[in-house]
Amino acid sequence: MSKLDITKIKNTPVFICEEELLEHNLKILKRVKDEAGVSILLALKGFSMYATFDLVREYLDGCCASGLNEAKLAHEYFGKELHTYSPAFKATDLKKIAQISNHIIFNSISELTRHYESLPKNMSVGLRINPEISLSPVEIYNPCGLYSRLGTTIENFDSSVLEKIDGLHFHALCEQNVDALERVVESFEEKFGKYFKSLQWVNFGGGHHITRKDYDVEKLIAFLKEFKSRHSNLQLYLEPGEAIGWQTGTLVATVLDIVDNGVQTAILDTSAEAHMLDSVIMPYRPDVRGAREWGEKKYNYRLGGNTCLAGDIIGEYSFDRELHIGEKIIFEDMIHYTMVKTTTFNGINLPDIAILGKNGDLRVVKQFGYEEFKARI
Repeated sequence: MSKLDITKIKNTPVFICEEELLEHNLKILKRVKDEAGVSILLALKGFSMYATFDLVREYLDGCCASGLNEAKLAHEYFGKELHTYSPAFKATDLKKIAQISNHIIFNSISELTRHYESLPKNMSVGLRINPEISLSPVEIYNPCGLYSRLGTTIENFDSSVLEKIDGLHFHALCEQNVDALERVVESFEEKFGKYFKSLQWVNFGGGHHITRKDYDVEKLIAFLKEFKSRHSNLQLYLEPGEAIGWQTGTLVATVLDIVDNGVQTAILDTSAEAHMLDSVIMPYRPDVRGAREWGEKKYNYRLGGNTCLAGDIIGEYSFDRELHIGEKIIFEDMIHYTMVKTTTFNGINLPDIAILGKNGDLRVVKQFGYEEFKARI
């Protein structure tokens, strides 16, 4: 339950991560890690708020990065195990990545072969495979969809590569429960299981919604233990990002104006296009604290962003009372896959970043202005 006191917020828009909620998620993940005997990494692509890394580091084993900049962030601020995967590496980036990573995972055998001799001898090398089972509920996030560029299929797998690799990696899930993981691993074992004895580790990727209330944590632990009992030579990794930041914080905005052109529209100092991009490209409708679906309550409003894009509309909501200029709107669950996608489109400022401590103190850790806009162009 959020303990945010809205009266303490001085400036908006602002992302606020609640330390107590974050630690709640981390404790669930640590239980899985400890009881199943697996390693869990923070996927920076979903949650890279490094101001929280001192806390996250206490519970998780390290980070997985998607390229040089994420790898550098993990190396500088997290300091534990680091795995780096990219759909393709620039040779100049790879040289720097190899200096700070423990594992490097390649997307294709051809790229692995091309770069293999340049890697440090103590580097653990992996290959991302495609288990070719499409379970993702949203096609744009489906890494195993038709013609996917992500991972090597069994048809394109060459067993001679086993001389060069220590592990196999897949990523096939999106906000899913353990039953989906079971089906993916079944396909993974069916296609690639005969090679497991030649490996040191396997990585089950991300998309595991472990910290969601309806996730079957007991079943996950049992499943992971059973897999390890059959493949005792393998170290097993999971790398959730969303599950770490899930329901740990908000984006708070202020109503700047209310216009009525047939529909009452509250224009906010935030933006769907610039600050919550998934609500445009998915699309999905972010939850607003105290609001319901259009028509369920007495007062209906469309919430719009403060850019010139006509489609910068966050969604339609109903409230118990009228909205007023200057009041604050709280968007729920805005810490994962939101902060990492923000832009300065239209020159709009990036939201501040703050942490609500377990003691109730609200601490702003980052503010943005003109310099960030200028630096991007």
